[in-house]
Amino acid sequence: MSSPLSSPPSRPKRVSGVVVPNSPSGGQRALAWVVANALRLLAATLRYRINGGRGPAKLPDEPVIFALWHNRLGLCMKVYESFVRPHHPHDHLAALISASKDGAFLATILQNFGVKPVRGSSSRRGAQALLELASWAERGYDLAVTPDGPRGPCYVVQEGVMALAQVTGLPIVPYSCRLGWKIRLKSWDRFQIPLPFAHCEMTFGELIRVPRRATDSEREHLREQLGAALLAGTRSTDY
Repeated sequence: MSSPLSSPPSRPKRVSGVVVPNSPSGGQRALAWVVANALRLLAATLRYRINGGRGPAKLPDEPVIFALWHNRLGLCMKVYESFVRPHHPHDHLAALISASKDGAFLATILQNFGVKPVRGSSSRRGAQALLELASWAERGYDLAVTPDGPRGPCYVVQEGVMALAQVTGLPIVPYSCRLGWKIRLKSWDRFQIPLPFAHCEMTFGELIRVPRRATDSEREHLREQLGAALLAGTRSTDY
């Protein structure tokens, strides 16, 4: 351990390794309220359909981890409110959101839907966010993550969701949707914004469990399985 005298007097001394996520500004809070209510109105005009035999009514009687592509975030809260909560006993949700400034805005939008944001990513607060998510799961909360976020590559499942499933023991529910009419932004994930009265085809995939003693090769196989399940509910024109 070095002496304080050995350090240059102009260099500040680090006192903590804890990374504090960016907080939303007053303007971001006001805009988030507007965006959240606009999303409610827009989502109310859409025509929904669940594909396949598995739907929210067949979710297990335990908290789950919902995994969805980052560019499908626009409708995720409407889907959870209208299709999951009425059938699932664990009707509270904690979502992993980036610790960045953009993440602060998104976290505020989700708070307007009653979601508990947990701030972190693979590059910032990753370990802290994993512990916080596990804590919310112990309280009976469902969890939600975007396995290709917050920086991409788009449609590539990163390792974080597998670690979360292994630590918590909760099953992963792959969720995706196909929008008939939409706008795609020129962002890294080609973020999708539905147009009024569009068709929304929802897919809830088979549960994926990561054993607590899973080997690296087993985790890699399950990661590929999750990616395939999410892509199965994604239009080829979205790539």
